[in-house]
Amino acid sequence: MRRLLLLALAAGLVGLLAASLAGQGERLVGSFATSLDGRTDNQRRNAELAARLLNGAVVPPGGVFSFNARVGSLSVDRGFRKAPVSYNGQLIDSWGGGVCQTSTTLYNAALLAGMEILERSRHRFAPSYVPVGLDAAVAYNGIDLKLRNPLPVPVRIESGVSGGRLVARLWAPLPEVRPFRIVREVRSFVAPREFHLDAEGHPRRVRNTGKAGAEVAVYRIRGSERELVSVDTYPVMHRIVEQP
Repeated sequence: MRRLLLLALAAGLVGLLAASLAGQGERLVGSFATSLDGRTDNQRRNAELAARLLNGAVVPPGGVFSFNARVGSLSVDRGFRKAPVSYNGQLIDSWGGGVCQTSTTLYNAALLAGMEILERSRHRFAPSYVPVGLDAAVAYNGIDLKLRNPLPVPVRIESGVSGGRLVARLWAPLPEVRPFRIVREVRSFVAPREFHLDAEGHPRRVRNTGKAGAEVAVYRIRGSERELVSVDTYPVMHRIVEQP
């Protein structure tokens, strides 16, 4: 009971802080959106639910934000559903499928806001909802996205769905904003090929969807400052179709 009271008190204090920040002349320090077109209903639902759980989070000056700690487990009792995820190139249904789009959207907004990236993992194969090299995979409770706020003021996270797009915005009470930009350097690229397998007696189905392989370097730039954020290598996944 004592722990529940402390958690409720902490949540109340964060809510008050978020409301206070919203009235302190906040400025938009980073914003990013990804399209939900082509996602399944359950993927969209999971992504939107995770976005609602992120919404209103406040990262204090010097504080560390954990996606998994904020969103929590992706279980059915919390409203999440099974949805397609890529596992070694094949699509399988798993609890919380689609949530990685939410973490990816937040990751890119955080890059543009100048947040320090403490922990970020790429997917095994590049997802389709973001340019290659800009994804951020999560898996409760192992693979996380962790950010540190380097600003002398708190940063508030706003996230949700608008016009068929998943949106993440970061706000801070600053007198001015010096914008960052993100530049990708595609060092190599391999287009997927398509292979057909005989599957007599079974309907046509796509076993592997096909993903391009690439090596990509990502830089964060502001003025004369140039920071290497990541260098990722994604293997090519050839498209495999079973047909009668």
